[in-house]
Amino acid sequence: MRRVVILFVLLAVGSLSLAVRAYQQPPAAAAGQQAPKVVEVDKLKDNLFVLRGNGGGGNTAVFVGTNGVVVVDTKNPGWGQPILDKIKSLTSKPVTMIINTHTHGDHVSGNVEFPATVDVVTHENTKTNMETMAPATGVTPQGPPTNIFKVNNGKGMPTRTFKDKMSLGSGNDRIDLYYFGRGHTNGDAWVVFPALRVMHAGDIFSGKNLPLLDANNQGSGVLIGDTLAKAAKTVKNVDTIITGHSTQMTMNDLREYAAFNREFLAAVRDAKKAGKSVDEVANTWTMPAKYTGYAAAQPARLKANVQVIFDELK
Repeated sequence: MRRVVILFVLLAVGSLSLAVRAYQQPPAAAAGQQAPKVVEVDKLKDNLFVLRGNGGGGNTAVFVGTNGVVVVDTKNPGWGQPILDKIKSLTSKPVTMIINTHTHGDHVSGNVEFPATVDVVTHENTKTNMETMAPATGVTPQGPPTNIFKVNNGKGMPTRTFKDKMSLGSGNDRIDLYYFGRGHTNGDAWVVFPALRVMHAGDIFSGKNLPLLDANNQGSGVLIGDTLAKAAKTVKNVDTIITGHSTQMTMNDLREYAAFNREFLAAVRDAKKAGKSVDEVANTWTMPAKYTGYAAAQPARLKANVQVIFDELK
């Protein structure tokens, strides 16, 4: 009888322990729930930060000016408020402006979560692209495309645009915006903070890899190398480049990336002249050994880029 009582007590204690542990599990651990959106901060200067986040999308820059905060790119849907929350831990100044480097959802979707009073600035072609939000070439759509700006009655859409160059603010607060031509899309803006010697390049320089050439938004595999080279030649006094998705780079890295894209174009052009098919090129091209530190080419990205260039060379 005593053994039965002891066994019963042990079973009861064990059940209670399991119940307590289950109760203490964080909400994100439950099946089907998303993990928390954690924003990580890289401090580049006393008033310039890069915000990253696993699953968040493109790199966000936060520039703290005299009278307010300028945000460059706002990540995927649902990341606008986490960005705003993180900014509050960096400064008490309000966000007054968003600059979007291009149209893709992982760089613009957070716009809709910012106050409607925030000024939104893009290249003129990016504003046109944001009106339709066409799926990017080479990216498999996840369900039917949804224009996040139409769903939100136009909130977060650009309020100002530029064509070739625009300067915002003055003195240490000045920001220079440049457009050097087609590449990743037809509206890739380069955002320069002259007083800090830093530039945000967006996804036209997402990192050391094959670029995504978004033909649906007029990206160009024929022109991207020249566009990158023009940026490297034109912009002066920049030490640090914030890339679209990778770590910070230098102007020498940008010059190398321009050369890489020009060489890729030459290889594809020569193969096409030799009568090779898109599949043959995609199955035989390999990353040149001299480009150390470059990510291995993803087969789908490689084939898509070859196809874009073949179509442009027709």
